[in-house]
Amino acid sequence: MKFSIQPVLENQEYQLIPLQQGDFECVYEVASDPRVWEQHPNKDRYKREVFENFFKGAMESGGAFKIIEKSSGDVLGSTRFYNFDEAENRIFIGYTFYGTKSWGKGINPQVKKLMLDYIFQFVDKVHFHIGKENFRSQTALERIGGKKIAEEEVAYFAEPTRTNFVYEIKKENRS
Repeated sequence: MKFSIQPVLENQEYQLIPLQQGDFECVYEVASDPRVWEQHPNKDRYKREVFENFFKGAMESGGAFKIIEKSSGDVLGSTRFYNFDEAENRIFIGYTFYGTKSWGKGINPQVKKLMLDYIFQFVDKVHFHIGKENFRSQTALERIGGKKIAEEEVAYFAEPTRTNFVYEIKKENRS
């Protein structure tokens, strides 16, 4: 099946725009706050040299986005589609982060809805890797219907392997 994992997606308030090499500085500005990464598996991603690897992995994934607030034009964070599995009819959404000014404002559910509404035209299941200590993201996924189905070791791009929970949302279970 052929489909883009990097379309432009948008609603009234937010746009997901395919990440470009020239976006490094504006995305890093959001990522450079240590609080953004305090519950993530790699707590050092706020450091420029560590984030450079993260960004390189985002670019190589071919499915990464910058998240833009339409009213201000501000970059709020980043997310991506990755690891499409045609045999399983499944894809992952993840590597999502937001700057602290975006926390608690209902942005993530809107962004995930945009992504899920789009990708469920092509797949039946979406999986998410969430660090076992990332309670904020676990709660966020459960609020939008994610079910924890597994625990696995994940080797992030140019980073050590970390224990993650795997969450799943099935197309048939969405309302």
